[in-house]
Amino acid sequence: MSTIEATDKSVLNVTLIEPRLKHPTIFEWFDNLKEGEGFTIHNDHDPKPVYYQLLGERGNIFSWEYLEQGPEWWKVKISKRVTGESDETIGQMAAKDLRKAQVFKKYGLDFCCGGKKTVKEACNEKGLDVTLIEQELQQTDKVQDSRPLPYNEWSLDFLADYIVNTHHAYIRKNLPDILTYANKVFRVHGQRHPELERVYQLVESVNAELTSHMQKEEQILFSYVKQLVAAKNNLKKFEQGAFGSVENPINMMEIEHESVGNDLKELRKCTNNYLLPEDACASYSLLYRMLDEFESDLHLHIHLENNILFPKAIEMEKSLRNN
Repeated sequence: MSTIEATDKSVLNVTLIEPRLKHPTIFEWFDNLKEGEGFTIHNDHDPKPVYYQLLGERGNIFSWEYLEQGPEWWKVKISKRVTGESDETIGQMAAKDLRKAQVFKKYGLDFCCGGKKTVKEACNEKGLDVTLIEQELQQTDKVQDSRPLPYNEWSLDFLADYIVNTHHAYIRKNLPDILTYANKVFRVHGQRHPELERVYQLVESVNAELTSHMQKEEQILFSYVKQLVAAKNNLKKFEQGAFGSVENPINMMEIEHESVGNDLKELRKCTNNYLLPEDACASYSLLYRMLDEFESDLHLHIHLENNILFPKAIEMEKSLRNN
């Protein structure tokens, strides 16, 4: 029996409840829900403290959706998850809708190399307000936007070719120029801006890592992915790779992604998010702009591999092996 009665059992008007009973009543309503059911609370201020109390005392077994946010009313729908239903990772969310990746990028949440965390886990690590970010993610579903490229629907051989022809080609075209400018700007401005030595070292590291990395992907991993697709389409017999399971080269590629990702994070940190000093010349400005654009392209590049191509290749190989 609820602490207060309501004519509509799907709506709880918290303003009608005695202050000391407000949170206990919300918890009581939540505990009485069956899996998949929900109710909406109405309040005269943001009930965010309830979110954190519910998470702390009941765990990650609920969803929280703002329906209205002031100035007069705050309305939040609280639902109980179905057993076995877990939060998507931020990588999975970005794979389904790349517009959500823009939210992750805005708050510095790594959806490519760090894409195996849930929103709650990623926000907790960075001390971010998870309710704010979840609200922004929900808003992307309501935004009418031009249809993004359907990466998640492409065949794996096509996706692999797209990565090579778009992102590997971008790296091969732009990274040598970035390296040249990093060296030039360090030589000219390094005495007044000692961080430029580290910038040049990091760009050298990224160049060396990615040059080797792309070659291994193209010659070994992507080649094997195309063999998997051909076997699935009955165009050739399935043959296990010489490296054993496809998970082995994928694990190596993900480790290398993590290494490059860490270099890019350090680049952004030591340049103060690519903030130009007052004495920056045209080459200085061009270098920082190229590095910023390079990072954006690499985030999408790694996302396509870590969150779409790699998990689908693992599942495809398992299916072929079991048939």
